[in-house]
Amino acid sequence: MSDQQKPNVIIILNDDMGYSDIGCYGGEIETPNLDTLALNGLRYSQFYNTARCSPSRASLLTGLHPHQTGIGVLTYDMGPEGYVGNLSKECVTIPEVLKAAGYCTYMSGKWHIAASLHEPSDAWPTRRGFDKFYGTIIGAGSFYNPNTLTRGEENIEHEAENDPSFFYTDTISDQAAQYITAHSQNHQGSPFFLFTAYTAPHWPLHAHEDDIAKYKGRFDTGWDTLREERLERLVRSGILEAKWGLSDRDPSQPPFDDASDKAWLTRCMEVYAAQIDRMDQGIGRILDALEATGQLENTLIVFLSDNGGCAEDIPDDVPPSQLVEELNLARYKTRDGRTVNIGNDRSIMPGAEDTYQSYGTAWANLSNTPFRLYKHWIHEGGISTPLIMHWPEGIKDQGGLRHGPGQLPDIMATILDVTGAAYPNEFDGHAIAPCEGESMAPSFTSAETERGPLFWEHEGNAAVRDGKWKLVRKYPDDWELYDMEQDRTELNNIVAKHPERRAQMLAQYEAWAIRCGVIPREQILRVMADRNENAFWEKSEDT
Repeated sequence: MSDQQKPNVIIILNDDMGYSDIGCYGGEIETPNLDTLALNGLRYSQFYNTARCSPSRASLLTGLHPHQTGIGVLTYDMGPEGYVGNLSKECVTIPEVLKAAGYCTYMSGKWHIAASLHEPSDAWPTRRGFDKFYGTIIGAGSFYNPNTLTRGEENIEHEAENDPSFFYTDTISDQAAQYITAHSQNHQGSPFFLFTAYTAPHWPLHAHEDDIAKYKGRFDTGWDTLREERLERLVRSGILEAKWGLSDRDPSQPPFDDASDKAWLTRCMEVYAAQIDRMDQGIGRILDALEATGQLENTLIVFLSDNGGCAEDIPDDVPPSQLVEELNLARYKTRDGRTVNIGNDRSIMPGAEDTYQSYGTAWANLSNTPFRLYKHWIHEGGISTPLIMHWPEGIKDQGGLRHGPGQLPDIMATILDVTGAAYPNEFDGHAIAPCEGESMAPSFTSAETERGPLFWEHEGNAAVRDGKWKLVRKYPDDWELYDMEQDRTELNNIVAKHPERRAQMLAQYEAWAIRCGVIPREQILRVMADRNENAFWEKSEDT
């Protein structure tokens, strides 16, 4: 395959978005550009992420399970060895592989797989295969004035501080589009890889007022009615099956009719929707750049989310100093000197730069319709993501649906397949573990494909999916078993009826966990207790 024949590849990853938020997956949010990609490409109904920001990014970019990459939990040293929170040298990234195959490599957006936030390290984008990088090293923060804003390896936080019009979602989009245009002008004949990693719609709830206004009243009927309506649309579109029931409303949440502060509650969801809407507008500019440079037809575009909807509130018992000074996730002041009100104070409407709020459990329950649970957990609500693949020269079944299961390491395997790039046994003097994924390229031409067993572990939450069977655990509870052909929403635990199946799948899981370096959760908790850890990411586990 000559360089000119090799497809460009763009991965668009967003942050903390639920399975059914965007229009083409049943949601109320206006996403015309993503809908167009789906209409002219493929949608996958059973593709899975890894339930958390950093592990999903590590797995996506390396084709390995996160425990094999040094990112067992987040980019903090969660110890012991293996969970250092830093992308290791014993793995190879998509840009490193593609760069060796003649690709130019670009990134715009959130990195979040390096422990060092301010000093360049071996885990920074520019040292893991990217020719050019614009974005943030940290995992979350203000959309108006983000911490760790970086170009190449230079801190450029001053660019946001000195520009009243700065909004991070917009600059991620604009930089991605600029990369495409500049590549066409300066590297004709060479293919490119572009990783566009949005922070939207991760908290804080920040959005433009005109975008928020589009959704005024859109969510006034409340989460109970909207969940039912989303499921109906998902079934009507063929994404889900009618026999799969709607999971119950989260037991911690009231019926919407009984909820107080409805104006504040609906405003939260309006801002969340506006965050996704703004991202979709930016994706439109990326598509415009591809069309203007004649590169759309031979570009494989992959869109997905890093985990399910996030039920985390901004905790009342976490002092602002911890978010600002220890975790680098917030700022005390706005750019014009006003105090940032950190926390879900219902007397303050979210959206503006001087707010720092989250949309909460009930709306996350809507985002993950029709599934149970959220980010952190390995039940369907935590790991199910919309996945869109668009490639006019390689995908002819426009608007097709694919129902075979897959997970993040399959993206690396697919890119290797369609580009002809070689996955190395050794890289930069380090032995590299074999790619754990299976190529999804056969699904481009066939609706019927098979996939071997899938495995997950995060914070003790774990699962194995083998064919129609899913064995899953919400740590520290016991294992549950579901027939995913009959009960994808995990409403009927049949583990007591199938003890042999449980034993067989548990043996599969344990063999995988040993091979891939999964550290038992009890061991992690002992280490953290010894360190007297009391950090935000642990507090949020129980929300």
